[in-house]
Amino acid sequence: MTENFKRTLITSALPYANGPIHIGHLAGVYIPADIYARYLRLRGEEVLFIGGSDEHGVPITIKARKEGLTPQDIVNRYHKIIKKSFEEFGITFDIYSRTSSEIHHRTAADFFYKLYNKGEFIEKTSEQYYDEESHQFLADRYITGKCPHCGNENAYGDQCEACGTSLSPLELINPKSSISGSVPVMKETRHWYLPLDRHEEWLRNWILEKHKEWKPNVYGQCKSWLDMGLQPRAVSRDLDWGVPVPVKGAEGKVLYVWFDAPIGYISNTIEICKKQPEKYGDWTKWWKNSDTKLIHFIGKDNIVFHCIVFPAMLKADGTYILPENVPANEFLNLEGDKISTSRNWAVWLHEYLEDFPGKQDILRYVLTANAPETKDNDFTWKDFQARNNNELVAVLGNFVNRAMVLTHKYFEGKIPERAELSDYDIAVTKEFCDLKRNLETNLSHFHFRDALKEAMNMARTGNKYLADTEPWKLAKTDLQRTATVLNIAMQITTNLAIAFEPFLPFSSKKMKNIINKQDLRWSDLGSIDLLNAGHTLNQPELLFEKIEDETIEHQIRKLLNTKKINDTKISTAKPIKEDIDFDAFSRLDIRVGKVIACDKVPKADKLLQLHIDDGLGGRTILSGIAAYYRPEELVGKNVCFVANLAPRTIRGIVSEGMILSAEKSDGRLAVITPSLNVEPGSSVK
Repeated sequence: MTENFKRTLITSALPYANGPIHIGHLAGVYIPADIYARYLRLRGEEVLFIGGSDEHGVPITIKARKEGLTPQDIVNRYHKIIKKSFEEFGITFDIYSRTSSEIHHRTAADFFYKLYNKGEFIEKTSEQYYDEESHQFLADRYITGKCPHCGNENAYGDQCEACGTSLSPLELINPKSSISGSVPVMKETRHWYLPLDRHEEWLRNWILEKHKEWKPNVYGQCKSWLDMGLQPRAVSRDLDWGVPVPVKGAEGKVLYVWFDAPIGYISNTIEICKKQPEKYGDWTKWWKNSDTKLIHFIGKDNIVFHCIVFPAMLKADGTYILPENVPANEFLNLEGDKISTSRNWAVWLHEYLEDFPGKQDILRYVLTANAPETKDNDFTWKDFQARNNNELVAVLGNFVNRAMVLTHKYFEGKIPERAELSDYDIAVTKEFCDLKRNLETNLSHFHFRDALKEAMNMARTGNKYLADTEPWKLAKTDLQRTATVLNIAMQITTNLAIAFEPFLPFSSKKMKNIINKQDLRWSDLGSIDLLNAGHTLNQPELLFEKIEDETIEHQIRKLLNTKKINDTKISTAKPIKEDIDFDAFSRLDIRVGKVIACDKVPKADKLLQLHIDDGLGGRTILSGIAAYYRPEELVGKNVCFVANLAPRTIRGIVSEGMILSAEKSDGRLAVITPSLNVEPGSSVK
């Protein structure tokens, strides 16, 4: 294995654009990839970090058919959601593109055509189910029938979801097309196959002999596949959504998604290099120069495709480099259960960003500290709360705040002059001088969990140093010694701002702001002279805040409601209350008002104070919807409210009515708004 690399190309598995991103994706792929990319950039290395949406395949066509939309409509929707979520979460892709783009279609078609002309494929004819009414071959998921194992009448051609058994369409009893409802017939079809068996010998040597440093879970899965013997794999299929097979006689056939998706790494590279040639140069240097290091970040379900299949494709072309490492993670479970998108058993990134605004780093921290690097791990909301409160708040945030506050208190916010160091001072400074080496060792070997632990241990050392030296007591008798202690504390703080940047970029930026030092480099890490005497600090600012039990209980209820809906099929609708007569109802005066201003109520996590134009001069209403809306989201909206509710004083504020909201099955509240624009003061009948 050579280390003579001039640049690093980082790819992350392309998320499938038929749904949003959840925490399993983040823990398995995107947070580790982003940490590594940020680390290399901080070192001043040349890096290209590739991302994008995988937008072809049968599941997307099924979703489109169910919703009465086109596949392009579906991928447009989810590509936008995924891209925005990544951006807000701080994943630093150099490009995030998509496989439905013109440049990708052209790149994938050209890749196939070159291999086709070289004779790298074999052609095989087989019989598959065909729908004579809709005039198309049927993917396994488009065939339903009776399961031969449990008798479920609605089993799919690839799996029975009632008993979980994997099936082939030929095993189904009384199969029928889910498109037309007709009985399908068997019909011959021709496809192209990549003969993986031809590549088995060199793959065995390349992986098992030359890459023994790969993670045990990756190496082990590859060895298992190679020991079973590789078989030809179809690279085309009968479908109307995807990259058309670019050869004569292949009408109605597209490239199989497993073949076209990894080529997305190449097409996305071509795209960004064409857009910014002055920054990234020619795309071929990233894919065809031996001094480029290629790293694939993926989950364990993609190991075979990135370690065996895609390398065989690249080798068949003959001009591409091969991956230097594929640091795949295992799976992340949620509250003791497997994450399931179909059952909505997940923590979705876009929902997290809404529920926890400004708290991206908390999730980044928890998912890294609990990363499934060597085995499946479990995410729980209680652990999320504990790690925030006991580690981010009580350790890192506490140390930085104490060091800042004490320096402001005793030295007017300026770094004091350091006197001669004691033996204890020297031991502490040696510890954070060692931090750089320990971090680099772990990060370069993809041990991100251990690297994060090293950084947090440095914050613990800082807390212990302040507790042991007690500068608040020293200041009464020995101001010079106090100056030395706080100088060192602020040097530790500055080192932490550098050390945490790959992991907690938003918090690192905050730390640099309060330290008033932006020009920090990775090479500075370990120095005890990052802040000169007399350097002026900005005002202290809390990095993190405690998360209360109520917030966590809401998230747990939200999940449990999901499980209740999907697993037991019990309705979450509340029982109807006792009847009232018409006169009682007619006494309610429900009106429409326009929100002209909205603020959070101090020291009340649930309450928002809404100033309503009610058509009668205006009124103030307090509403317990702060967990579901940011104040600025409500300004300008028309809302429905009870106008004749007796005023109540809450938190010293008089509330003159009640905003009407609907409670969703997960416990979230949605404000009731009229579908048409009506004047403030209009009555609701």
